[in-house]
Amino acid sequence: MSRKLILVIGATGAQGLAVIAGLLAPSADGASSPYAVRALTRDTESRRAHELIDQGVEVVKGDVGDLASVFAALEGAYGAWVNTDGFTIGEQREIYTGMRIFELAKQAKTLRHYVWSSTDYLFKKGGYDNRYRCGHCDAKGRVADWMRAQPSFVGNSDMTWSIVTGGPYMEMLISGMFTPAGRRADGTFVFAAPIGDGRVPMIALADLGYFARYTFDHRAETSGKELEVASEMVGWDHLVATFIKVTGQKAIYKRQTVDEWFDNFEDPHRPVAAEGKEGSMSFKENFSGWWNTYHDDLRKRDMEWIREINPNRFTLEKWMVENRYDGSRGSVPILKSGEDGRGPKPNAERRAQL
Repeated sequence: MSRKLILVIGATGAQGLAVIAGLLAPSADGASSPYAVRALTRDTESRRAHELIDQGVEVVKGDVGDLASVFAALEGAYGAWVNTDGFTIGEQREIYTGMRIFELAKQAKTLRHYVWSSTDYLFKKGGYDNRYRCGHCDAKGRVADWMRAQPSFVGNSDMTWSIVTGGPYMEMLISGMFTPAGRRADGTFVFAAPIGDGRVPMIALADLGYFARYTFDHRAETSGKELEVASEMVGWDHLVATFIKVTGQKAIYKRQTVDEWFDNFEDPHRPVAAEGKEGSMSFKENFSGWWNTYHDDLRKRDMEWIREINPNRFTLEKWMVENRYDGSRGSVPILKSGEDGRGPKPNAERRAQL
């Protein structure tokens, strides 16, 4: 049986690896996957690229900054999962790049299903209040809004588009924004956040891979649609209670203001994007809007629909148990930016006082 070739852009990032795993997994009836994967990456010699090669993935060199290489990778593919990295290219370039890749996909005559990996358009959901401006989310959300103006076709002669809107990964508890800010002398883990009583639509990476596979498997049902997905809506009181239940360790939820939370880092005013220029959003500006939307519970999910589509999804408790989560930071960063050394630097002195 010939397999449908899916191009994955952002293939060696945390999301890309999970999406590829979902695409290559056996079907529910045990049959082999109907998909093959082509991975676009800037560095075909990286550790993650070689891991993909070992799985039988076709790894090709290219970059979203080189649109000719993107078009070459699109040619011959049936589908594309497109996840651009706003933390590298920045908000303005991500908007332009997202639109252009869609246009290139329309030019690639074999492309039948184009899936844009999005995030919530927070500025819009917050009524265009500057308190909710978040560059890395808003860029993807603007591209998704633009895509809705484009026709979506189901057939053998034109292209379907779908949008999958995810959220922060549960794996960020291991390596990322949700790791404990510190541990006290008596062993108590301190989970600090400026979220108040709000909730985060966390998604386990494996569940994101599941929804990627679901979207390609259900072309007609997802044509012209946005799928807002999550594993569980997580508040920090629930996070701490689940951690205590699973691990037996002591832990507290340290409520902080946004400004207090950024004091946990040494360099909150640096550009949030690696290629950000002077005047672009800072880490603090970007993630202030991010946290404010959670604090005010603006990011909603239809959990009844999600349970129907993915009945075996991860809950926070299930994720902690299966990953043997103990509150410690992982030795290998989950996020590609962390592996590349681009993450924020903790303020050790400040965290010791929490």
